[in-house]
Amino acid sequence: MSIRLGEADMKDYLRHRVDGEVIVDGDSGYDQARSVWNGMIDRRPQAVVRAGSAGDIGSTVVLAREHGLPLAVRGGGHSVAGHATTDDGLVLDLGALNSVEVDAGRRTVRVQPGATLADVDRATQAHGLAVPFGVVSGTGVAGLTLGGGIGWLTRRHGLTIDNLLAADVVTASGQAVRASQTENADLFWAIRGGGGNFGVVSSFTYRAHPLGPGVFAGTLAYRQENWPKALRAYEVWTRDLPDDLTSIVSFLVPPESWGLGDQTLMLVGFAWASPDHGEGQQVVAALERDVPPDARIVEPVTWTAWQSSVDELFPWGLRAYWKNTSFDRLDGPVLAVLIRRAREQAWRGTGFDIHHMGGAFARIPQDATPFPDRAARFWLNIYGFWPDPADDQARVAFIRGLAADMAPHAAGAQYVNFMAAEDPGPATRIPAYGAQAGQRLAALKRRYDPENLFRLNHNITPG
Repeated sequence: MSIRLGEADMKDYLRHRVDGEVIVDGDSGYDQARSVWNGMIDRRPQAVVRAGSAGDIGSTVVLAREHGLPLAVRGGGHSVAGHATTDDGLVLDLGALNSVEVDAGRRTVRVQPGATLADVDRATQAHGLAVPFGVVSGTGVAGLTLGGGIGWLTRRHGLTIDNLLAADVVTASGQAVRASQTENADLFWAIRGGGGNFGVVSSFTYRAHPLGPGVFAGTLAYRQENWPKALRAYEVWTRDLPDDLTSIVSFLVPPESWGLGDQTLMLVGFAWASPDHGEGQQVVAALERDVPPDARIVEPVTWTAWQSSVDELFPWGLRAYWKNTSFDRLDGPVLAVLIRRAREQAWRGTGFDIHHMGGAFARIPQDATPFPDRAARFWLNIYGFWPDPADDQARVAFIRGLAADMAPHAAGAQYVNFMAAEDPGPATRIPAYGAQAGQRLAALKRRYDPENLFRLNHNITPG
């Protein structure tokens, strides 16, 4: 049972135990401090601890455990499920711990948990390096990493977790431990896809790769009458692509600022991970010859600019709901579902992406990490963003409807970073990890967090 302290008592209790700022209801910054990226999430914690040092992590974890308080951990606060805040508990806000240290000679990067993708990209690009991350620059590195990390370099270098070398983790006991292939290897396995179930990471060490500052990347756009032909051509094109080419197909009404009109478009975004742009241009030209685009946005671009190019689609504070699944075929029945649903989607703020997987991602053994379905050829992410609560029912119904229509054709694995809050749990009982990995995760949960302190996530219950 949690102990409810008065706001003044809570603040006084905490401020003597942490270096950072403590914010409670009634303070001028309380509403901002408790807010998260998904505007559908509105919760009121007893206190928000803005960590001022790595030591504040252990102090806050111990306090939450000893007093039976719900503990939400916030890195970038970008989770669609809204797990970075809570009612009547503590929020541990790591946003001020955002330093990035690049060792260019070793091509390694040490990152604190409050950093965003943009923070890391700026630091690494000064050395012509990049860490494989996601596709929205405002995303926090911590949550993205712990869930897996799908992005523009997935086919060339794998997921973010495939490039994680080590992590410093504060466990439920308040103990700080090192996790790597040689230290606490079982914990290292669990945090590479198992989410925040096993502790709070105080630092990540990644492998970086040569890239940029200029990259070959762009978007091909197709109008509705060309979707069937374009999708069939895309399916054939992706059968034998070099690893350097990662692509994402999106169906959406583009933002006004893009200058592409107000009709739903099929957009083929791509990024080439090699300095040999000429080869990449030939690869993309093959698709354009088969199905000429109605518009193309292919021009010189830096890696940091490309990594932030779709930020406008995922704004802070709007209401949001997502679903996802893996699948292997873009055949007639699947094309029929996707095209029919895309034609129904005539408003801005809702869309779906088809991520082309394979390459380095698929060559990682399935049991090397908890991430599900390394054999998946494609991953579908269905998402919606809207400002008006009156649209909740219709927007959520569209997303659920497309997910239900795809279910008979899908492999069914789920990527936890693309899962909404009300998706059924615990995670070991849904197709997020599969039976074997799920059982192993549950056993490790029992070892590292037997009381399930870290439960405000897509929760894995102790085995």
